[in-house]
Amino acid sequence: MSSSSYLLYLVGIMSTATVILLAMVLLSKIQELKRIKLTLESLKKSLDEMDEQAKLIMRTDIELNKTQENLDKKITALYSLQRLARLISTTLQEEEIFRRIDLSHLEDIGFEKALGFLWRDKENKFSLSLAVGYAENETKSIESFLDTHQEFFLDLIKSEKTFSSLSLASSRIPKEDIMRIFKVNSFVIAGLLPKEGSKGFLFVGTERTDTLLTEGDEELITILSNQLGQALENARLFEKTWNAQQDLEKKVEERTHELTLALEEVKKISKRKTDFISSVSHELRTPLTSIKGYASILLAEKLGPLQPEIRERLEKINRHSDELVHMVNDLLDISRIESGKVAMKQEDQNLKKIVQDVLDLLSVQLKEKNIELSVDIPPDAYAVFVDLNQIVRVFINLIGNAIKFTPYQGKISILAHKIERRVQVDITDTGCGIPKEAQELIFEEFYRVDNPVNQQVKGAGLGLALVKHIIEAHGGKIWVKSSPGMGATFSFTLPRTEENYGDKNIGR
Repeated sequence: MSSSSYLLYLVGIMSTATVILLAMVLLSKIQELKRIKLTLESLKKSLDEMDEQAKLIMRTDIELNKTQENLDKKITALYSLQRLARLISTTLQEEEIFRRIDLSHLEDIGFEKALGFLWRDKENKFSLSLAVGYAENETKSIESFLDTHQEFFLDLIKSEKTFSSLSLASSRIPKEDIMRIFKVNSFVIAGLLPKEGSKGFLFVGTERTDTLLTEGDEELITILSNQLGQALENARLFEKTWNAQQDLEKKVEERTHELTLALEEVKKISKRKTDFISSVSHELRTPLTSIKGYASILLAEKLGPLQPEIRERLEKINRHSDELVHMVNDLLDISRIESGKVAMKQEDQNLKKIVQDVLDLLSVQLKEKNIELSVDIPPDAYAVFVDLNQIVRVFINLIGNAIKFTPYQGKISILAHKIERRVQVDITDTGCGIPKEAQELIFEEFYRVDNPVNQQVKGAGLGLALVKHIIEAHGGKIWVKSSPGMGATFSFTLPRTEENYGDKNIGR
């Protein structure tokens, strides 16, 4: 092969290689272009997705801002309702409740107009109680509208539901008519439903066209109407209670005045009775003294000897004269104690010695009836601060009564114990007992229990009355516990000696 041929051959080979290389480069570029195209398409798709996401974010942000605004509005409204609730709950006057609602409260809730009406049965019409955002001529026009459509609004109240320009649908009154008459673009009507007194409704509205009414607004007005209804109920209950209290106080005052007059009259009568008894007792003493004196002279036979039947009658006169003198003395003592003319000469005395001395005086009567006697007076109850003579009369009367009503071979017990600054004495017998209805009456003058013993033994019914006056004059009290056929226990209290409130005692 010649050099030229070889050169041509070599050039051909190089050309072919160059073509092949160029083809490979071109193919590589085409593939790279495809990859770039795919990348561009992917980028475009990503950009489109990002654009959609950005739009979604923007829409979400707008909705969130709107939601936040609505939430802020509701929070403001709720705070306003809370403040308003405190305001209306701190008054108990019906008129003042409505006066405390003003424009600022309504604006915080999202409204600027409000009306409150209550149904008055006597007038057979709605009465205006609240008006915010309305002139007087406007409220007059609305009242005329209510008079014409009473049944419609009464039915709204009876339904106990909340209605608004969103939910109200009635062929009787189109909501457009309500908007026109009440001069609003949206409104809410909620019932005022206190349990006491007349009911009514609350109307709130707004003229703003950019305000969209929501179900949340209905709920807020429902809360407000419930609070108003509760406040009205509280005010009416307070007024009712106040009136009842005033009536009661008036009746109590009148009754107190009547009782005061009656008490004064009783005091006058009691004083007249005491004065009368004292006067009569004094007047009786003179003839009784003469009768007893003459009887004693005759019994002493100073005017000559007496026949047995005459002596017997004179002895009866003498004995009955003694009984009358004793009764007169008791009456005088009672009247003196009642009038305060008898001053108790209280001194330190030994209770045990007082009881023992009285039992010695009555020992014959105790033996005659073979009565079993027990006395229990502990040392800490010895010291009493009393008028000796008067307290001796108390024990003579009470123990004498116990002996009188205790049957043969019965029992009498005398017990004493200290109670703070006093000593309580209990005298118990096993006699016929005292009916419950007579237990308060036995301490009254001239009262005697109707029983077989009293029917056989005469008496004036003054002993226990005198005992009661003496005990009360010492600052104590006396009472009885008894049942028919079960005996009786007479209890009374006496003051203890002040310097002997401890374990010391006197005259042991």
